[in-house]
Amino acid sequence: MSWLWTLIVGAIIGSIAGSVTNRNKPSGCIFDIIAGLIGSSIGQALFGSWGPKLAGMAIVPSILGAAIVVIVVAAFFGKDN
Repeated sequence: MSWLWTLIVGAIIGSIAGSVTNRNKPSGCIFDIIAGLIGSSIGQALFGSWGPKLAGMAIVPSILGAAIVVIVVAAFFGKDN
């Protein structure tokens, strides 16, 4: 069941990152999960694992990393605002 919690937290992180960046991104829960999980890895590698944690992911660095993922994906696949 811990994998389900990880997917839910990943989806929330990806959704927050998409809202913060305000980019046209491929919408949907699947993209939010992917952006959240990949962004969590990138964010913790770049910024460390400080702050509160959920499902083994440091929230603030994960959101920052997911925002980077959303911006990059939007640059390649999205339309400019």
